[in-house]
Amino acid sequence: MKDKIQLLNWDDIAHELNTRGYAAIPSLLSPEQCEALRALYHKKTGYRKTVIMERHRFGLGEYKYFDYPLPPLIQALRTNIYKHLAPIANLWMKALNTGITYPATHTEFLEICKAHEQTKPTVLILKYGEGGFNTLHQDLYGEVYFPIQMVMFLSHYGHDYEGGEFVMTEQVPKAQSKAIVLKPKLGDVVLFATNFRPVKGKNGYYRANMRHGVSELTKGSRMTAGIIFHDALS
Repeated sequence: MKDKIQLLNWDDIAHELNTRGYAAIPSLLSPEQCEALRALYHKKTGYRKTVIMERHRFGLGEYKYFDYPLPPLIQALRTNIYKHLAPIANLWMKALNTGITYPATHTEFLEICKAHEQTKPTVLILKYGEGGFNTLHQDLYGEVYFPIQMVMFLSHYGHDYEGGEFVMTEQVPKAQSKAIVLKPKLGDVVLFATNFRPVKGKNGYYRANMRHGVSELTKGSRMTAGIIFHDALS
């Protein structure tokens, strides 16, 4: 996986993230890897927390947070993709004059999380059935955050499920929100802004807030896995 990630066209990915706030990577995971990740959902060990979404008015579905140590494939993705995203994240922070700088390696970044008592892994796997959905939200778990995250699509759109599109909104100051709707295929990955991205205006860069969610499934079952690069307080 490390070599496959290295061979991706990161210039194109950076361009997509910088201009749209998200970038799709087709077929990063094989069907066999998707099947192996789906199978993990039914294991009784390896998780630190299960969330029934309707109990918290987050939507309708269920997700589980992995515990450390993470499954090897997920650990490899989290570690190796971070190092390509850190330079992009630093450009975003510089454009917006936040004063935040992200280290080159994910290990160093987790040390910063730890210093702020954010030690709980945030990698999760999600499952939705017919009628399931996820309300628009941002995945922030403490003072320290990484501004880009990723979602892996483990089910086959149009075969395993219908509906359930991946939805993002972008809020431009003094304007209405823009909706973005994606239908990724099995094995695809989408990188996207965690909470905001810089957009260039007439007077320099401004902050465009972004949220993401899942539209209602009309048929079948949908599974994804999400990699958030910062850890959580709880």
